[in-house]
Amino acid sequence: MEKKLLEKLAAGNRVYGTCITSTAPLWIKAVRSASLDFVFLDTEHVPLERMEVAALCQLYGAAGIAPVVRIPSPDPIGACQMLDAGAEGILAPYIESVEQVKEMVGAIKYRPLKGERLKQLLNNSEPVEPELKDYLANYNRGNICILNIESVPAFEKLDDLLDVEGVDAVFIGPHDLSLSLGIPGQYDHPKFEEVVQLIVHKCRSKNKAVGIHFSDHSGRPVKWITEGVNIIIYSSDIMLFTQKLSDDFNLIRQNAGDKPDEASEAFVV
Repeated sequence: MEKKLLEKLAAGNRVYGTCITSTAPLWIKAVRSASLDFVFLDTEHVPLERMEVAALCQLYGAAGIAPVVRIPSPDPIGACQMLDAGAEGILAPYIESVEQVKEMVGAIKYRPLKGERLKQLLNNSEPVEPELKDYLANYNRGNICILNIESVPAFEKLDDLLDVEGVDAVFIGPHDLSLSLGIPGQYDHPKFEEVVQLIVHKCRSKNKAVGIHFSDHSGRPVKWITEGVNIIIYSSDIMLFTQKLSDDFNLIRQNAGDKPDEASEAFVV
């Protein structure tokens, strides 16, 4: 299965995707009907086991839809496991240091090299043999290294994080970022918008792709596309199902003369 998502991002194209939480195979048909480029498989907040993620990666990859997996923590071993499962992109959560970024680059761009030899390569302390360099480039061709930027410390160190060779993209985590800013869930707050705007502009100025994940309404992605976001990740299977189910049943109740269900809470991923 040829990996094409990184090529699209490198060309400056926009790519579109959604979060998938269900292992049911028929969701693939729904995703294909929306002409999406990738699916976001979140193993940080969603209870997906390694075998389930592998099955989803193989199914979506075979359908020409790139699987992007968020691992539970910035763990290079976990990243390699997901790449072995068929992931095309790896999203490392809550990145805040250059050392974390280097470890992720090592796992995503230079596997299966490990140990001291990998550290030497990442720190440019030893020359790399041409044969080894070519082997690693071919072995990891198309792998995408994505950083989750979702805190004030990460924002403050963003230049250094982006300057690590091998970083391809950034996902902004709006909920955690708003918490770190002291304005939880206030996505229209001027402070939140200012920080997101600066992150987006900095990423684009360094030729890094950038995305932000919203689920409440489609107007938010449209707004940030105008600022330079080119990875458009919107909602999730369970969120879209919940919203549609709630809206339709409230409409049915209203037309039947029953009181709409105002107490129901939206399911958020």
